[in-house]
Amino acid sequence: MLYYITGGERSGKSSYAQNLALELSDAPFYLATSRIWDDDHRKRVDRHIADRDQRWTSIEEEKQLSKVIKDHSVVVIDCVTLWLTNYFVDTKNNVDESLALAKEEFNRLLQKKATIIIISNEIGMGVHASTKVGRKFTELQGWMNQHIAKHADKAIFMVSGIAIEIKS
Repeated sequence: MLYYITGGERSGKSSYAQNLALELSDAPFYLATSRIWDDDHRKRVDRHIADRDQRWTSIEEEKQLSKVIKDHSVVVIDCVTLWLTNYFVDTKNNVDESLALAKEEFNRLLQKKATIIIISNEIGMGVHASTKVGRKFTELQGWMNQHIAKHADKAIFMVSGIAIEIKS
């Protein structure tokens, strides 16, 4: 089962996804995709880990998500935006290459016998990016979001902490 949770920044995506995971499992996994850029970022990540209780197992993986997901598990992947950023930076901002690599890895996720709850930002609804790199990343994010939503069993759009089912 694949759940896709999208929305704007601070829309309630992570809380919704974590509550859903706890409804589905007594021992869910939290897969963080963020690359640790510096000591301050590491402290932020450590705070987020500490915020989750003992029921959670935290995993950090920057790109190869399918390699760390166990069959028959419930996993929250947080988030597509940071995951795509890792590909985008590593390909020197090549949208086509980043999209191909991300789709390839995502398609491997679809083969897993797990319940996956994947969180993504809907960044194309906000302010138009002022830089070329920002606009390219917005395109990458939008195309990947479409690919994920197409394959999702259920899709939720979060607005101001309210979940709107957009696909069931």
